This record gives sequence, C-alpha cells and structure tokens, in this order.
Amino acid sequence: MNNCSEKGIWNMIGLIIILLLVLLLPFLVKKVEHNLEIFLFVMGIAASTISGMMDLHLIEKALIDPIHITLAVFIAGLICKWFQKQIEKSILWGSKKLTPRLFFALTVILLGLISSIITAIIAAIVLVIIVNVLPLDRKSEVRFTVLACFSIGLGAALTPIGEPLATIAISKLNEDFSFLLQLIGKDVVPAVILFGLLSFFLVKPYEDQGGLKSENKGESYKEIVVRSLKIYLFVMGLTFLGHGFEPFINEYVIGLSPSLLYWINMISAILDNATLVAAEVSPAMDIETIRAVLLGLIISGGMLIPGNIPNIISAGKLNITSKEWAAFGVPIGLVFMAVYFILLTVF
Repeated sequence: MNNCSEKGIWNMIGLIIILLLVLLLPFLVKKVEHNLEIFLFVMGIAASTISGMMDLHLIEKALIDPIHITLAVFIAGLICKWFQKQIEKSILWGSKKLTPRLFFALTVILLGLISSIITAIIAAIVLVIIVNVLPLDRKSEVRFTVLACFSIGLGAALTPIGEPLATIAISKLNEDFSFLLQLIGKDVVPAVILFGLLSFFLVKPYEDQGGLKSENKGESYKEIVVRSLKIYLFVMGLTFLGHGFEPFINEYVIGLSPSLLYWINMISAILDNATLVAAEVSPAMDIETIRAVLLGLIISGGMLIPGNIPNIISAGKLNITSKEWAAFGVPIGLVFMAVYFILLTVF
C-alpha cells in the first residue's frame, strides 16, 4: 500500500515537472521554441507514460485525432497557392472599402461569430490568409492574430460543430445542439465584440515595416507538406499531454469550488481544453458551475500558442514565437479572466 502511495506521489511530481517544463522552456530555450512541435510531442509521451495512461487506445487516438486538422491545413495551403492573387485582391479591396481599422474589427467579430458554424479550423485558416495579405508591421500583425484567435476560440464553443470542447461538453451533459449557445452565448458574444473593438484601437493601419515573414510570398508544395506534418505532430503531442494529465486532474482538480476551477482552468493555455472538459464537466454540476468551468477554459485558451487549435495554425503559418504570443496574449487573457470572474461571482 505504501509502495503504491509512494509511486503515486512520484508520478505527480513527475507530471508537475513536465507542466513546468512545458510552461517555461519555450520562453527560455530558443531550440525548444524553434522545435515546439517535437518538444510537445516528447513531453506528451513522457506525461502519458509517467501517469500510466499510455496504451494502444491512446496511441490510436493520438494517431487519428490530428488527421482532420492536418487535411484542412493542407487543403487550405493548396487553395491559397492556386488562388493567391485573386484572394489578395479581394481582401485588399474589402479593407480599402471599409477603412483598415473597421476591416480589422469586423474581421475579428465575424470570424468569432461564424467559427461555430464553419469550425475553428477553417476560421483560423481564413485568418491566416487575411493576415498574409495585409501589409502591417510585425507588432500589429501579432496583435491582430492573437485577438482574432481569442475571438475564434470563444465563438467556436457555442455549437458542437465549432470545436471538440463543445462537442464533448454537450455529449457529457446529454444536452441538445443549442444548449451552449443558451448557457454562455450571453457571455461569449459581447466578448467577441470587445475583441473586435480592441483590434480597432490596438492594431495600426497599414505601416509596412517588416511584417511576419510569409506575406505575399507563394509557398512551395514542400513547405505546405512540411507545415501540415508539423501541425499533425503538434496535435498528436497535445493529445498525449492532455490524457497524461488526467490522473492529476482527477486527483487534485475535480471537486474544487467553481471559483477555484475557473482560475485553475488557465492550464488550458497549454493543455487540450477538450480533455479538461471531458475530465471536469459532469451532469451532476449545477448550471453556474458548468458555466464557470467552460468560460475559464475558453477564455484562457487564447493566452498561449498550445491553448487552442486556431493559435497553433496561425502561429505555425505566420512564424509567431511563443514569446511574441505570450507578451500580448497573457495580459489580454488575464484582463478578460478578471472581468468575467467578477461577472460570475458578483453579478
């Protein structure tokens, strides 16, 4: 009994060390930052092995789960290559007709709202196409991308079509298609509009001072394939990582108060939020607890690159580093977390 208990303690220590490595190394070590997909893949295997979750079922799941997003990214890459000129002209025409700042705001709002219908993956791919065309300086492009990904991550959670988090939540709660829209729609829609307004004020209009290194440059077929494979490896690593932390979540997270769960769920900035929903959400919870859990997960998901599928796609395609994303994404995310915490607990 003591041996089992001691083994469990060492397993938890190992998982905590992995969590700290995942949080810190991409910011401290350049080799890790430049090879984030491989790093997360290794950390995922380590976490699932230490926790005893590694089995044939998990391996099969990790091999299958990334296929959908990988194919979407690959096909979108081909479409962008084949129709690059037409797409560029359409986006530039729209931005000039609306004025740049209004175009930024409406793009962020529209992508957030329709992501629940077209999926977060497609919305992120559309975002990348738009960012590639607009001749913005690097700081503005990073800000625009991060704000749009926050918006997409929030909006996609409103229907089971939008992203896996919503699909799993509705399945576990045995609710209908419109349940999440009714539960958190009143929270999500104003947030999406706020992210649009922030892009209006925080993203500068066209000042071409060396933007992200992919603008207006046609990709080779090799680059499209390599990027798609990187996305596959990235999502595979996150699957291992999320399931590897299930024992940790079951032991120390489930059963906590809604307020604590809300803040603890900031770990979705580096772990798969769908896995966290699968572990945490239960039909036995009251509605306000479910609301707090979901909002904590979807808001914090935009803070770091591994937090959400749109972040992974956009950062990979636009060469946004972990430091660049976190420098803007973390403060924005913390502000929104604080505002919604007050709304949840006071009002």
